[in-house]
Amino acid sequence: MARFPLSLVDGVRLTAGDEFAVPTATREERDHAWFLSASQRGNPATWLRPWSQGNAVRTLAHGKPYFAALADAVDDTRAGDLVLVAAWRGDPDELVRDDGTTVLDLFAAAARRGVDVRGLMWRSQLDRMRFSRKQNRRLARGLNAAGAEVLLDQRVRPFGSHHQKFVVVRHPDRPEDDVAFLGGIDLAHSRRDDVDHAGDPQKMPFAKWYGGSPAWHDVQIEVRGPAVRDVEETFRERWHDPAALSRRPWQLLPHHVGPPERRAEPLPPALPDPPEAGTCAIQLLRTYPNRRPGYPFAPHGERSTARGYAKALRRARRLVYLEDQYLWSDNVAQVFADALEREPGLHLVAVVPRFPDQDAEFSIPVVRHGHSQALDIVQRAGGDRVLVLDVENEHGDPVYVHAKVCVVDDTWATVGSDNFNRRSWTHDSELTAAIVDEALDPREPRDPGGLGDGARVYARDLRLELWREHLGLTDDDGLVDPDEAIATLRRSVAALDAWYDGGQVGPRPPGRLRRHLLETPTAWQRVLASPAYRAVVDPDGRPPRMKVRGHH
Repeated sequence: MARFPLSLVDGVRLTAGDEFAVPTATREERDHAWFLSASQRGNPATWLRPWSQGNAVRTLAHGKPYFAALADAVDDTRAGDLVLVAAWRGDPDELVRDDGTTVLDLFAAAARRGVDVRGLMWRSQLDRMRFSRKQNRRLARGLNAAGAEVLLDQRVRPFGSHHQKFVVVRHPDRPEDDVAFLGGIDLAHSRRDDVDHAGDPQKMPFAKWYGGSPAWHDVQIEVRGPAVRDVEETFRERWHDPAALSRRPWQLLPHHVGPPERRAEPLPPALPDPPEAGTCAIQLLRTYPNRRPGYPFAPHGERSTARGYAKALRRARRLVYLEDQYLWSDNVAQVFADALEREPGLHLVAVVPRFPDQDAEFSIPVVRHGHSQALDIVQRAGGDRVLVLDVENEHGDPVYVHAKVCVVDDTWATVGSDNFNRRSWTHDSELTAAIVDEALDPREPRDPGGLGDGARVYARDLRLELWREHLGLTDDDGLVDPDEAIATLRRSVAALDAWYDGGQVGPRPPGRLRRHLLETPTAWQRVLASPAYRAVVDPDGRPPRMKVRGHH
């Protein structure tokens, strides 16, 4: 079988000797060519396996469908079952159903009926910085009072966070019902929006551009099958970390001699894999920083998120589609730029927020500096093959894009918590599922990348679902073939932009996507913003030797 060696992709060095398969490989080998091998993960300390097969994956676009599915899964638990929750933010009063059930109600009721409910909530930064310290503390206290065990976890680097957002539900006597949810959606205010993007009535303080109840676009996935056990292992590794839960020096002593709620009680023994439930192979990609003391499961951190994207983008030939909250960082943008420069037929379509999520006068130049820097890099590399767009609802209100999604050539897809920036690829804890469906999509083109991989059902369906929503379409006409899809996209964007430029005369054209226009910082603004951007907004969590060598 013909092969060619891995190379250095924007400083993301994959283990020497590992290789990419080319079209003469078997189908199983081609599937695995999209995934990192165990050595390529770069973290021999983890018990996490490279990937699992036989999984079912369901896309839950937006908070309202996700919260409903989560509520059904937790309500179905009985005494002796296990529920694990990891969250960046959790508002105890956020509704999960229209009947008034809240996040606190849902998990507290499970704990009271004998379900073993464990949680890891980020011990947040100060609320005056628009974080969630009080909310997370209230949710933890409420659940602990109901018999759960929820820890406030600050085992991160300075200015870092636990950004993972997932829930695992295990049933010792019903493994076929085991399920995991992961992606970008927090159990928090403003997240319970739906496809109409009218916003969540339970709003959180947010940037002025998005109005009183910000419209919110986000994606979570529901996973059934052996990968549920992998998500659970991610929770178990963090739960059993012996480091102090808080970084505050005066809280180190209470960690060692204080009350039980400051120390994690052992989890029950792990159950075997749930039975196979579908056709998807799933690899979990993660980020953990280099921390002192080191994580037992990642002594020098883990950067498999960065490595996973670097490897997949080496196979990109026709279309990379991504949705992201930020799309910052020159070194992250360079990974996409390298792919665009290497493949003259490759297109990049990115959907991002129209405005930042921070509107403080001092923060706006810093945010725009990182964003404009990244867009400059990819647009120089790809020219008119790069299309950066933002979203509005049918009333013209901007929609905040919080999703973290990528689809490459309708074959490899990711949904997770990581943004396309250096913070998410090196500094904060993140969890993302990379998915390659074994089921081939029969629609033409059957092999858009031309590598013999074939379009896969899940990846193509994910892209098409999101494009139908953004373009206001009810079918896939003109969307399946990458060239036709980009032409359809451009026509829709051009029509809506022209309607605005012409004074909004006549009916509003269908669709919600508009060309993303960014106010570029001046040269002096860039110079002044760069130190704060690199130190606080988008820090580097790699070990010093990797920073010097430019490796991940």
